[in-house]
Parts: sequence; C-alpha cells; structure tokens
Amino acid sequence: MSHSGNDPEITAVKSYLLDLQDRICSTLEQEDGAAPFMEDTWRRAAGGGGRSRVLSEGALFEQGGVNFSHVFGEGLPASATAQRPELAGRRFEALGVSLVIHPYNPYVPTSHANIRFFMASKEDAAPIWWFGGGFDLTPYYPFEEDAIHWHRMAREACIPFGETVYSRYKKWCDEYFYLKHRDETRGIGGLFFDDLNEWGFSRCFDFMQSVGDHYLLAYLPIVQQRKTLTYGERERDFQLYRRGRYVEFNLLYDRGTLFGLQSGGRTESILMSLPPLVKWRYHWQPAPGTPEARLYEKFLRPQDWLAEETRGAVDRY
Repeated sequence: MSHSGNDPEITAVKSYLLDLQDRICSTLEQEDGAAPFMEDTWRRAAGGGGRSRVLSEGALFEQGGVNFSHVFGEGLPASATAQRPELAGRRFEALGVSLVIHPYNPYVPTSHANIRFFMASKEDAAPIWWFGGGFDLTPYYPFEEDAIHWHRMAREACIPFGETVYSRYKKWCDEYFYLKHRDETRGIGGLFFDDLNEWGFSRCFDFMQSVGDHYLLAYLPIVQQRKTLTYGERERDFQLYRRGRYVEFNLLYDRGTLFGLQSGGRTESILMSLPPLVKWRYHWQPAPGTPEARLYEKFLRPQDWLAEETRGAVDRY
C-alpha cells in the first residue's frame, strides 16, 4: 500500500501494524494447532498503550509473543535525548510490532522481528521521524539451506528499494546482534535498520511494510521443514544453554528493551521476549566435530549466505 506525500501518516502506520499483528498471530496459531494467543490490552499512564499477545505451551511453540504498542508522551527519557539532543523538549509518539518465537524443538530456530515508527514534534517546527526494525534468526542446530532461505527472503524484501539495501542492512544486523563479551553473533542475522527517513515518508513506509510482510515468508517454511525432526535430551539441553545467549543480549544490549524500561514502558510486554526455560553452565565448550561445534565455527560468525546459494547449495523450499 503506497501513500503519496512526505507528511507522516501515523493512522496508516497504526492500521498496517495492527493488521500485521493479526496476520502473524493467526498464521502461527494455525501452525501450532494446540494453543491460542492470549490477548492482553493495556494502557500506559503517561500516554498510549498496546495489545500484547502471548502463546504458551503449545504443541510446537513453547512461548511466542507478538506485541503491538503505541505510546506517546510530552518528553523523552534522558537515555534517548543524550544520543539525539535535537529531540529534547519535543513530544513523542512511538508505535511498532515486536515479536519473539521460541519453539520446543531445538531443530526449529528462534525468530525475532520488529518494525517501528517514531516521531517527535513541537509547534512551529517540522516533525522529526524515522522507521526502524528488521528480523533475525537464532538457530540451535545448523542447516545451511535454512540460512540461505532466510537471507533470500531478507534480500527479496529489499530488492525494490535499491541494490545495496540488503547488503547494508544485513551487515548492520550482523553488527547489532553481536555479543561483544562472547565474541559471537546471536544467530545468523537477517536485516536491521534504524533512523530511516532519507527516502521520504511514503517510500520508507513501503519499505517497513515489505520487511514486515517478508517475516512469515522467511520463517514459516523453516518451521514446517524442521518441526517433525526427532530430538532428545542432548539437543534440548543445548537449546536451553544457547537460549542463555538470547537473554544476555536482550538484557545487556538491546535498544528496544533498554528504551522500554527507561521510558516507563510495560515491563511484562518488554520482557516477554525472554525464553521460559534457560540453562547457564560454567565455561562449557562443544566437543570438536559435533553439530554443536559447527554452530560455533560457522553459524555464529557473519557469513555471506547467498554466496552459498550461487555455489549450488540444496534448495528445499
């Protein structure tokens, strides 16, 4: 859906985001087949609110959260204006959809997606606005064809917007979802973009929608391919250990988590991204030659996954 002009249309953004939340929830609910998303609508005392949806203990998904929020206020927290002093003294609106899906089966990756719009305004001045978001995949057991499919969909989302868009936002994703203290990426990446406004409102909004619409195209075939694989205690144990990295990233580095908590956001909705069960171990290392070791050797290092495609990797999708 295209919009003419460059004036921000918050109503159109909100309408798209609510519809995206509906589509993703109904598709994942159908795929799970056992548990519904429970909806929790909430209000924020300082302005705005949201619609949180969580699926717990399904047949396929151990926990999944798909949140919509639209919050506004008269001023931003110091953490936001420190980086962008031009935002001080402006009222703000922030709206977005954020989701994290944690499957039971260790062969099915965890996935995350987020798309958002931010606007800060004051009288007698042009509004400051931008879009941000992306999606990334965190596999526990490595399958090259899954990584290729995921990145192919990421590239398809970007192609109409320019030849360099995928490579730029893929690189940003690799750099953003990186655990410095572990010297590893959170997973195989995907797309990450922020502060996007240089194309004008209409084209930036179209891009946000393209990213949002490609999430299910990227994730669902991988879920369907892996969900019937048999796993045992060893694989489940490794999955729970690796989930600890997800927690470490979200609590130490994730901008959305930090902004949400510092701006008085709803704690339950912000922390719904955390997995229900996690294990930590002291100085654990995978044994050489195992699938677990292969994850560390290749899949937790930035890769050009679409170069694999040109070398004739198997395409199962």
